[in-house]
Amino acid sequence: MNDFVRSVLTPPDGSKKVLLHSCCAPCSGEVMEAMSASGIDYTIFFYNPNIHPEREYLLRKEENVRFAEKNDVPFVDADYDKDNWFARAKGMEWEPERGVRCTMCFDMRFERTALYAHENGFPVMTSSLGISRWKNMAQINDCGERAVAPYDGLSYWDFNWRKGGGSARMIEISKREQFYQQEYCGCVYSLRDSNMHRRSQGREPIELGKLYYGKDDTAS
Repeated sequence: MNDFVRSVLTPPDGSKKVLLHSCCAPCSGEVMEAMSASGIDYTIFFYNPNIHPEREYLLRKEENVRFAEKNDVPFVDADYDKDNWFARAKGMEWEPERGVRCTMCFDMRFERTALYAHENGFPVMTSSLGISRWKNMAQINDCGERAVAPYDGLSYWDFNWRKGGGSARMIEISKREQFYQQEYCGCVYSLRDSNMHRRSQGREPIELGKLYYGKDDTAS
């Protein structure tokens, strides 16, 4: 029997309508369930033109769609304008993870999310990106605050989704739902760097579409 009890969440200004930028099903699963348990009316906004190649993008999006439909959560599928992302990343190809390329990437995704929130009457936006221990939460929150700044009446919810067992619940839900387990952040440069690291350890390169939480002993 699972006796886990979540705290009731309160978005900025007590709003009960939130636009959730989702990067993938594993990261958003706990965020979605936590908001549902708190009676928050939220919509998923999937805008991740950084994900490469397109096969990986579709794998991640389809898993997110599947979980949203299972829970009757509205899902906004934004454009996969990867050419725009590559244009913005030009000159940053060899920047390290969590560096200026990642800041650009978060800015780009959050700017589009904030615009959609503004145009569609959402007073609050947030993101599932920060639940990952591989991400710099301060970097993500700075990008979120920057994105909402041009719009009066729009707030960025910088809630720490990792706290209160959130990170552990993320893995628990991923295993329960048998989500696809991505093995790199998402962009072509993180894939390159991940494979370089694997080669240095004598490991095989990443194989897209191979691992699923709860189906493979290496999923954790």
